[in-house]
Amino acid sequence: MAVAGESGKGGALAANARMYAPNAQAADAWRALFDWVSARSGVPLVVLDHGFPARLEDLWSRDDLGAAFMCGWPFVRAGSRHRIVAAPVPAAARYGGRAEYRTDFVVRAESAIHRLEDSFGGRLAFTVDHSHSGYNAPRHHLLRFRKADRPTLYAATVGPCVTPKRVLDAVLDGSADVAPLDGYTLELMLRHDPELGPRIRIVASTDPVPMPPLVASPSVPDGVVEALRAAFLASGEAPALAAVREALVLAGFAVTDPADYALTERWAAEALAAGYPAPA
Repeated sequence: MAVAGESGKGGALAANARMYAPNAQAADAWRALFDWVSARSGVPLVVLDHGFPARLEDLWSRDDLGAAFMCGWPFVRAGSRHRIVAAPVPAAARYGGRAEYRTDFVVRAESAIHRLEDSFGGRLAFTVDHSHSGYNAPRHHLLRFRKADRPTLYAATVGPCVTPKRVLDAVLDGSADVAPLDGYTLELMLRHDPELGPRIRIVASTDPVPMPPLVASPSVPDGVVEALRAAFLASGEAPALAAVREALVLAGFAVTDPADYALTERWAAEALAAGYPAPA
């Protein structure tokens, strides 16, 4: 039922997993999941192509979203108006079966950096300045290391790299010494690229925050949101989706509270109050 193209035809709503489709294998698995959810819920979904260099902000401003991933910080900054459908529960043990994630600080495997502190004075890559995982969370984490006589931790920042792949490439090609990456995105990269693991190391991770949710546009009716939500929740136990869940390193879905994402804006406010507008 879900096919690539423009949404809006026949009342169909748009589905998009760009935030968590860092490679073709993950993108295919999300497409299969959206197909299943569409059939199960009875809500026609059209998988919308919106890859780089298209802006995520333009995706989130559409009025026909049925299930599109939205970063938690922009969700709050847009007034928490989007309708939360469901949020992924990553399968990794460190999340304890909760719909949450962390930002991981990544370096090259052969790097002399073994603690995050070892990277200070080097070059930090980032995705975009409206990303929680790629900017806001690492900035908040780095606050604890700033001192009056050391207000700047890095000699340079590299970016905006925009996508997780490009920020990781900056580390791998030596353009940057360390980069923050959405932990769930990194797990999807590692799952489908067995040669990547030996090339990188994680030297630190932020505190956890709620997972970016799949959202519908603010105007989508309650009944449609409820039908989609029920289907996503059921997908975590569906035998037909076992291979899809494995490909997505996914345990299932949960319903998150919109108010919980306010944590992202509190972190931003704390950084700004400390005179730390950028993670450098």
